[in-house]
Amino acid sequence: MTAPRLLDVVRERLALRRASPRTVEAYTDWVRRYVRFYGGRHPRQLGEAEMTAFLSHLATDRRVAASTQNQALAALWS
Repeated sequence: MTAPRLLDVVRERLALRRASPRTVEAYTDWVRRYVRFYGGRHPRQLGEAEMTAFLSHLATDRRVAASTQNQALAALWS
């Protein structure tokens, strides 16, 4: 038996919290961006410093709003 895929786990957790389809879509997109930012590394291999660096990247390089940054953080904690 194979281990569940990362995004399937995220979707399952969000379903348990009865998240809306739009929230599921947004959160899985943030998880994808985070993984892509770190060259495909699994979030389990990354720590608080990497998450902080990603959120700083969003603010400084991507110039996202604070609410967008908060959504990314919430997605990565899900």
